Amino acid sequence: MIADLDPSAGERVVEELEAKGSRGLAVTMNVTDEVAVAAMVAAAVDRFGGIDILVNNAGIHHHHAQVPFRIEDLAQWRAVLDVNVIGALICALSCRASMAARGGGSIINHSSMAAWMGGNAYSVSKLGLNALTVGLATEFAPDRIRVNGIAPGLVDSEASIEWMNDPVRKGIGDEFVSGQLIPRLGRMDDLANMALFLCSEEANFITGQTMLVDGGYMKKAF
Repeated sequence: MIADLDPSAGERVVEELEAKGSRGLAVTMNVTDEVAVAAMVAAAVDRFGGIDILVNNAGIHHHHAQVPFRIEDLAQWRAVLDVNVIGALICALSCRASMAARGGGSIINHSSMAAWMGGNAYSVSKLGLNALTVGLATEFAPDRIRVNGIAPGLVDSEASIEWMNDPVRKGIGDEFVSGQLIPRLGRMDDLANMALFLCSEEANFITGQTMLVDGGYMKKAF
């Protein structure tokens, strides 16, 4: 089930999945819309018989890096927190019953190393998401639903590449890589592999954790 604000993006992913022999269904959905999320869950149950895994990957960023709070107005703060934290909560609560009915499941919340860097609404939202991960793991444990997070560093996503290619940020990718223990740009596969592990039986004793996947950039975070 691919739920996205952009219907064409969702359909593109479904086409890729079906070309590899999998089944897929794309729906247009805003994670802050409780009615739309409930409809997505119902469609997933109807099409696939239930839900085993939820990946909360929706997020917004106004790209104000390490700026004084006064630079971001309250409307921006509300929008970022609404999508990045409340949206994940809505999706988790909506999927809980289906997961519980199937004997459990796994939820992955996509955080960011920015949670430990501070300075703007995005960083605050990701730190809040880390706390939500712990809270949901505790709340959902009786239903055998594990909840974990992934906190990426700088990776080669389309959005990150576009951000780094902005002339204002020329060289920022090299700066990040030079601060890592593993001297390369992160790959989307690095994140996918962590998600696959956390959702697998090999990780059935792990819950309430947020895993940094950052090449060692935040080596002093703890």
